[in-house]
Amino acid sequence: MSETEIIFEVSEDEVDGGYTASALGFGIHTEGDSLEELRSNVKEAVDCYFDETMQRPKLIRLHFVREEVMVA
Repeated sequence: MSETEIIFEVSEDEVDGGYTASALGFGIHTEGDSLEELRSNVKEAVDCYFDETMQRPKLIRLHFVREEVMVA
């Protein structure tokens, strides 16, 4: 992972709807009811986490994880 980017693992809640995102290697977590809201919340969470003494990432990467459950 580059110091100039931060990667969020994004999952969709199949039951209740919406999305959750967690940053890999950082204690940053957020959620949103839509992808648009999630993107906005991720940017806000990154802004809140990194203060002026820390090197801020230049890129935010969203990695979408899809889980599929099948009846055996």
